[in-house]
Amino acid sequence: MRRFGRNGTGGGNGARGGGVAVVANAPTLIVLDALEQLDPPSRALLDLSLRLEVDDEQIAAIGKTDVALLTESRDEAVRLVTAGIDVPPAEELAHVRRALTLLYASSQVSEVAPPAKREPVGATVDLDELEALLDLEPAPDPARVEPVEPTAAPKPRRRVDLLFVAILALATLVRLWHINKLGLNSDEAVYAGQGAAIANDAALEPFFPAFRAHPLLFQTFLSIGDHLGILATFGRMLSAAVGVATVALTFRLGKLLYGRKAGLVAALFMALMPYHVVVTRQILLDGPMVLFATLSLYLLARFAVTQQPAWMYAFGAAMGLTAMSKETSLVLLGAVYAFLALTPQMRVAPRVLLKSIAALVGVLLLFPLSLKLAGATETGGNYLAWQLFRRPNHDFTFYMAEVPKAIGLGVVIAAIAGLWLLRKRNSWRETLLIAWIAVPVVFFQLWPVKGFQYLLPIAPAVAVLAGRALAHWGAGRDRSVRTLLTDRRVAIAATALISVSLLVATMGRIDPAGSATFLAGSGGVPGGREAGQWIEGNVPEGAQLLAVGPSMANILQFYGHRKAYGLSVSPNPLNRNPSYQPISNPDQAIRSNDLQYLVWDSYSASRSKFFSRSLLRYADRYHGRVVYTGTVTVKSADGRSVRQPVIRIYEVRP
Repeated sequence: MRRFGRNGTGGGNGARGGGVAVVANAPTLIVLDALEQLDPPSRALLDLSLRLEVDDEQIAAIGKTDVALLTESRDEAVRLVTAGIDVPPAEELAHVRRALTLLYASSQVSEVAPPAKREPVGATVDLDELEALLDLEPAPDPARVEPVEPTAAPKPRRRVDLLFVAILALATLVRLWHINKLGLNSDEAVYAGQGAAIANDAALEPFFPAFRAHPLLFQTFLSIGDHLGILATFGRMLSAAVGVATVALTFRLGKLLYGRKAGLVAALFMALMPYHVVVTRQILLDGPMVLFATLSLYLLARFAVTQQPAWMYAFGAAMGLTAMSKETSLVLLGAVYAFLALTPQMRVAPRVLLKSIAALVGVLLLFPLSLKLAGATETGGNYLAWQLFRRPNHDFTFYMAEVPKAIGLGVVIAAIAGLWLLRKRNSWRETLLIAWIAVPVVFFQLWPVKGFQYLLPIAPAVAVLAGRALAHWGAGRDRSVRTLLTDRRVAIAATALISVSLLVATMGRIDPAGSATFLAGSGGVPGGREAGQWIEGNVPEGAQLLAVGPSMANILQFYGHRKAYGLSVSPNPLNRNPSYQPISNPDQAIRSNDLQYLVWDSYSASRSKFFSRSLLRYADRYHGRVVYTGTVTVKSADGRSVRQPVIRIYEVRP
């Protein structure tokens, strides 16, 4: 630790009075070095605002700019010069002020400030030089600032805001493009059916009880669509709106942590990311869960920056809403613990932590309380047992094979490259984002049951890290020598290339081209809606159907309003979803005329060949007659478009 002697008087922090000894510890020296590398306009702005304490309104009026833009520029400069120092976020500004004092003061370096005769020092900064750097009009001496004559408010510069609006418009477009081209898939049918049950819809309530598996936050909003008579369309539009809101929150998160440019790049990647776009085009709980998870991450980051307890309390409530959207998100609490454990400078008072936990628990209690009042506590217990003991549905490499492609390989590479290239500037911000990513990845990788959308909450954090890498490309390096690692054009080209690749991949996933295979959670099911509508119009009321699996059964019940069972549903309660009813003896059910129709579909058949063959044997044994065939257009091996059957309905007789 060194002490810098400081003489004289003047304005600003650390410059008042005589004989001030400025302590230069390691963080201050790091900031001082960063200030020397900072561009002159930003350095001058920091000096006027933080050391000389000129009011923002005065600087904005003199510079003919907007206060909000000036604040953003200053915040970005502070982020740049404090990156890499290991101090509590609330102390960062103090180190910047000390470094500015050392940079501009007429001081002598020594182990202890010598007791020399103090002589008045002139202006600590050449204001004319600062005005030139900031492109400002001449201003009074900051040491004796006088009120500025009222002037007309400057016209705000809207370029960056328009970019943000354009990104939101793009996010809206890709989420609404052909959004109803395909009918609902199984999960969508279940959640929409729950919304209908909450709305007391007599046509769907017999097939989809309100209390089924997950909390009912999103399903409650879906009930509005049922009241309006547009349940499926309303549900998908609501999910798309939630997705666009998540893009906006990603921008706010990136801007808070790394500045506006990083926020814009992160929002652009989220707007086009196939992983997020595909899920938020469907009536799934994961879209709202990611929205509230991103809000929770933003509030936690705000607390880290400000150390104000109110943000921690808000974080607790937001995490409660996240879990009320989908209970699997509680794993993110492990990420919060990891962040606080790995960041000792992040001090959280026990009282603040307890109040935040109380806010979380207070929101979470709404779900078990509603189960208790509805007398459905047994349903919740059965579902928990099934989740704990169900068998794996994908192999161990599922996430490694699917998720990086869905997020975008370019985004993942940019995020990792940024962590390495900017490693000297790493701080608590990267610890927060890495913990938010690593804990869910490790947990769900080890958890036997794997779902396509389970890792979606990590997507905003990955996008922000990628935005940081490209927005701060070349930071901390000598830019006088142009190389790939310092040339900003490389970052611009990489951003454009990644965005185009994301858009191409997204359009490929949302293009309703026919396919005979289906990955749960990845989109609608071709032919399912049409088969269900045919059933509603042609199958007698009271008739019952047997499908290969419960997924197609859910779709047929939603659109056909007829009871459907899944042949693959296990009679063992530990091996099946408690909401599904098994058919223990299909032969007897058909012979007794309890089942009149069998439904084969290629999607279930590709996942369960045994039960597909079993259902076809029943169709053959009981004189099954094909009464409906649903087809899609697919590409043959030689590139021709051909019609391929994906759904067949057989009428059987004892």
